Amino acid sequence: MSAPACKPPADLTPEAGPEQGSGRRRPALSPSRAIDFKQCPLKYRLRAIDRIPEAPSRGAVRGTVVHAVLEDLYGLPAAERRPERAAELVEPAWTRVLAVRPEVAELVAAEGLEPFLAEVRKLLDSYYRLEDPTRFEPESREARVEVELGDGVLLRGFVDRIDVAPTGELRVVDYKSGRAPGLAQETKALFQLKFYALVVLRTRGILPAQLRLIYLADEQILTYAPDEEELLRFERTLGALWEAIREAGRTGEFQPTTSWLCGYCDYKPLCPAFGGTPPEYPGWPEDSPESPEETLADAVAE
Repeated sequence: MSAPACKPPADLTPEAGPEQGSGRRRPALSPSRAIDFKQCPLKYRLRAIDRIPEAPSRGAVRGTVVHAVLEDLYGLPAAERRPERAAELVEPAWTRVLAVRPEVAELVAAEGLEPFLAEVRKLLDSYYRLEDPTRFEPESREARVEVELGDGVLLRGFVDRIDVAPTGELRVVDYKSGRAPGLAQETKALFQLKFYALVVLRTRGILPAQLRLIYLADEQILTYAPDEEELLRFERTLGALWEAIREAGRTGEFQPTTSWLCGYCDYKPLCPAFGGTPPEYPGWPEDSPESPEETLADAVAE
């Protein structure tokens, strides 16, 4: 089944989108920002509007390096995508990540760089037990996707890989350096998959045949075959969510929601639920600068 695109189809490349050359971008809904608001509106505000930086974790940095290696790997001719070649790409990928975020060197300093790089190579070994990258040619890798829906909601995200079969079927693939989710977290994973399926439906006018999450830590694959009617309902859900975000943006009322996740939140010292005081609300941004650091972080967070 197919559906018309809401805007002229956007190329699924990192350069796509009329705002990217300017370095300023309209506020948009991504999977991670949508989940932020659903979990805690104040967390959404401090991340997306105030843009208060968070300390990177060792796991997040490791995931960033793994993503960089896999992007580089699929830039090579298929015959060269052997495990030993992937291992050779680890140090150059780390060097690039370090150039963008020099402070992450502190995260690996205590245990040393070599053990950290060994963790990255171990995850890449896991990847080769799940897929053979020499057997197919992806259409795109680390692509930024963006589309405006009919009700004005701007969707934006990063897709690790898109494969198109000779017969035209399309598969969206996302790498995860962590473990597959339990039942409590599976809804979050499916939310992300549905988000990407909807973006592809609206940019290309076709329904993806399969969406795949590859979890490297425990070598699991979560697949999802989207249904168009389900995606249309999901589109309405995103519209309602964006309306709630815009209303909070108009009033400045981003209330905290407490849960077990609060114990892992960098913004806890600023949260009124824990005796903190958030900064003065800066107002809803009509556009906002995007730095390479934010692009890098969001690409892996998605």
